[in-house]
Amino acid sequence: MGGLAGLCVVDDVPGEFAERVVEQYQARVDGQFSLALSGGGTARACYERLAAETGTRIDWWKVDVYWGDERCVPHDHEDSNYRLAREALLDRVGAANATHLMRCAEVDAYQLRLGDLGRLDLVHLGLGPDGHTASLFPGSPALDADPGRLVCLNSDPTGRNPYERMTLTLSGIARARLVIVTVAGEEKADALAAVAAGDDVPAARITADRVLWLVDPAAASRLP
Repeated sequence: MGGLAGLCVVDDVPGEFAERVVEQYQARVDGQFSLALSGGGTARACYERLAAETGTRIDWWKVDVYWGDERCVPHDHEDSNYRLAREALLDRVGAANATHLMRCAEVDAYQLRLGDLGRLDLVHLGLGPDGHTASLFPGSPALDADPGRLVCLNSDPTGRNPYERMTLTLSGIARARLVIVTVAGEEKADALAAVAAGDDVPAARITADRVLWLVDPAAASRLP
């Protein structure tokens, strides 16, 4: 099915997400676990469930938190992905070993940090109605970033998605051992069908060691 080889249609996307994060954490290759977070309503629901259900199955002092993208706004701004993750997850689990915030003025520093890390254990992504993922928008310059560039600044050329962004590139995402893409709601159905058909939308270009799509029935309603 096109770009959805790892498709799972589930009634409870946040619950399934929490279980898959625990599974990947328990299979980590060394003592620490690197997790890149996302933003949006589905991500908030996923992180709230992750905080509520993981209990002692995840030792958050062994988790290093990164971000897949961030808006160029203050970190206490209502549209900040860091603020969302803090409210939905980090404040609820107490803390993590390290939280590596994206700062739009420090792109090269984040590039170096990711380069030193080598691999991300898990990258969480979403899907926009236009087919974007992270802050990789259709027709935007970041889609053609140099393969050695893991993170860059980007913006939506249509203006529909506000703010300049800092985002993982496709090469940065590809370094993940596991990518989980969570998709919920009928408003995402056309974009998901485009990915499945192999259309030229950014989310269809996601690669990693393993890519898992957790999709609810409404979002899957237009799949063949």
